[in-house]
Amino acid sequence: MNFEHSDDRRMLADTLVRALRDGYPIETRNAGAYGEAGYDPAVWQQLSELGIVSALFDEAAGGFGGSGFDIMVVFEALGRALVVEPFLGALMAGRALAAAGGHDAVLAAIVAGETIAAFAHEDAQAPVTATRDGDGWTLSGTKAVVHQAGAASVFVVSVEQPGDPLVLLVPADAAGVSVRRYSVVEGGGAGEVTFDGVALGPDARIGTDGQGRAVVDAAIEAGLLALSAEALGAMAFVKEATLGYLRDRKQFGVPIGKFQALQHRMATVLLEIEQAQSAVINAAAAFDGDDATARARALAAAKYTIGRTGALVAEESIQLHGGIGMTWEYAVSHYAKRLVMIDHQLGDEDHHLQRYIDLAKAA
Repeated sequence: MNFEHSDDRRMLADTLVRALRDGYPIETRNAGAYGEAGYDPAVWQQLSELGIVSALFDEAAGGFGGSGFDIMVVFEALGRALVVEPFLGALMAGRALAAAGGHDAVLAAIVAGETIAAFAHEDAQAPVTATRDGDGWTLSGTKAVVHQAGAASVFVVSVEQPGDPLVLLVPADAAGVSVRRYSVVEGGGAGEVTFDGVALGPDARIGTDGQGRAVVDAAIEAGLLALSAEALGAMAFVKEATLGYLRDRKQFGVPIGKFQALQHRMATVLLEIEQAQSAVINAAAAFDGDDATARARALAAAKYTIGRTGALVAEESIQLHGGIGMTWEYAVSHYAKRLVMIDHQLGDEDHHLQRYIDLAKAA
């Protein structure tokens, strides 16, 4: 299998990396991440105009990419710069719409970066239910940890029910929709979205009978690959920053990177990152395959590996930097927090290890 990136994909990655390197310092990132909006609208517009969102979708959905490796190179670059703009929501919500067909205008607006979408999947203590109301539904309950919930103008909401899940498209300004933002979530604004008797017509449904599970899986599988690639980019930055610190920081007149104990610890980190990269490449290659079980297994392996390795990289980078690694002004502290947070999105390492075991047994 050929793992080499195409010229177009390399050009996309180079353009995105250069744009973020020149215009997205950690101060800009933090101002957006911890600001009222949870992201920087100007940065979102700039990157959308570069076609970054479009690269996450194929031509049938109005994009120009959409393969597993397209998703990988985009989110690896976003992770390297610790970008908090709502690309994950665009990917997951857009993939759900594309898998089902219909709602073409909404999908086109998402792909163009004109509409901010969020995928609302995790139930809070009051799970979301959808009650039949004539030809439509009445939606009630709460979804938790919905990223960019405060900025989204449309939600793709999954509703678990006997048999096939129901997936609904809900405008953020619909009567009965309210958002409670969390005070701090590493990686951008997030919150709980409550649906208080939201009346929806038949056109709100995404997909038809029997499509719900495939629609949800399309969104989650794309999200797993994106998060794994984002973590890979974040680890690459942390690796380079830590190696630079070990070369520059001196003790007893020599760089601390000369100390054998620290060399051994850093060598372990480098080896684990290489293994994580292999797992993500394998997942990106399997993403476009026809074998659903192989795809799910590769994604579970990647997310498990990223969770385990991300925690190691975060811990070791802080330890090797000493006190400076925990300071707000130093970028590594924010990368370490994001790596820990990624492990908990869409299932942590324990969840995906068990999922991999179950899939392997079923094969």
